[in-house]
Amino acid sequence: MDVTQPHDLVDEVLAELPEWLPAQRWFGGKDRPVTSIRPLRTAVLRAEDPVLVHLVVEVEQPDRREPYQLLVTDHADNHEATHVPELTGVLLDLIAEGAEVEGLRFAHEPGVELQTGLRGRPITSEQSNTSIVFGNQYILKLFRKLTYGENPDLALHRALRQVGCEHIAQPLGSITGRLDGRTTTVGMLQQFMPDAVDGWAMATTSVRDLMAEADLHADEVGGDFAGEAQRLGQAVATVHADLERALGTQSADAENIDRTVRAMVARLDSVVASVPELRPYVPALREAFEQARETPDAVAVQHIHGDLHLGQVLRTVQGWLLIDFEGEPGSPIAERMELRSPLRDVAGMLRSFDYAAHQLLVGQPEDHQLTVRALEWARRNRAAFAEGYAEAASDSVGDPRKRGYLLRAFELDKAVYEVAYEHANRPEWLTVPLSSIARITGEGAVQS
Repeated sequence: MDVTQPHDLVDEVLAELPEWLPAQRWFGGKDRPVTSIRPLRTAVLRAEDPVLVHLVVEVEQPDRREPYQLLVTDHADNHEATHVPELTGVLLDLIAEGAEVEGLRFAHEPGVELQTGLRGRPITSEQSNTSIVFGNQYILKLFRKLTYGENPDLALHRALRQVGCEHIAQPLGSITGRLDGRTTTVGMLQQFMPDAVDGWAMATTSVRDLMAEADLHADEVGGDFAGEAQRLGQAVATVHADLERALGTQSADAENIDRTVRAMVARLDSVVASVPELRPYVPALREAFEQARETPDAVAVQHIHGDLHLGQVLRTVQGWLLIDFEGEPGSPIAERMELRSPLRDVAGMLRSFDYAAHQLLVGQPEDHQLTVRALEWARRNRAAFAEGYAEAASDSVGDPRKRGYLLRAFELDKAVYEVAYEHANRPEWLTVPLSSIARITGEGAVQS
């Protein structure tokens, strides 16, 4: 093969990226124009036909510059190599070998032996990353938008494995490279759970079952989810306790709480500037955030999941697993690695139950009866989750319902974040977080 061919391929790909990137589900800057793209690193992982090239580019947009990784080839029409099974198999083989290719390091975890020669198939449902499944054994997550340094997903999985956590898929290997002088996580290999069903699919199926029944209540429908919600709460609390054992915990002082409240207010001010529909709720939101300061006892802070919702949990025959510990992809890496209250994860899951309850109503004519049934489902499952969490919570965290003002503030802050997201990406869903904000602030009572 002509040694210049991979370089010619990279030049061709770079010319196509400004138009191609915004059309990808995992690209984070769809609402802004791409002003320039420059290559940061190139590694030829396979030189024979078809070639496989690992490419890291810096994408410049009006308000940011961010690194993204690509796997490209001359085999497919669009050069995207993650859809070519014989090429994705190369990645697994390199991890099994513990190889290093042009500064890109492939490694398996200590004591792990991997089967080689497997072909990979991409999971099409993912958004911010690309995951490739090998047989029924392994799943490789490629972090599309790279974060400088070790990705929290890999770091927290390793910490949880060390304390024997039963609610994660075991980490098996990694791909790392040097970026801006720092060792940066490119990919993570994990145990694949072929029998798993994600929590969102289970919850929304339960909601559909309820909506199909004219007269039955949520606890009378065959697809009642409350038992699973309670077990999920126990699993989340156990993972928090395992993270505490592995990495420790601290007590937040008044300055830390003040900084948290100021961040909530700052987010609110930023979002309301671009989403006028939020403006009527600003006074009540500010009051709720200020009430978060009224915490009678010390508040524990530790490493947490950071982006917990029903799509981030899997139900297997053994129980619930938590996945994707990288935190909110849009947040800076330093922020995602900060110690935070586990109540943030609790609030995130409570918000997810609200979304699951109302997803069938989005874009439909208003139906009072269906709205009432959705609220009934949400309340029942939110209460069950909180009950399960309280049963398994560590002493430092305790029952989240006893931290009512703080929990409500975290949930409302998450809802404000959702308002910004829906406004930019799914305007038809904007009513979901807005109606939740109206309900939580309007009822006055602390939500459980």
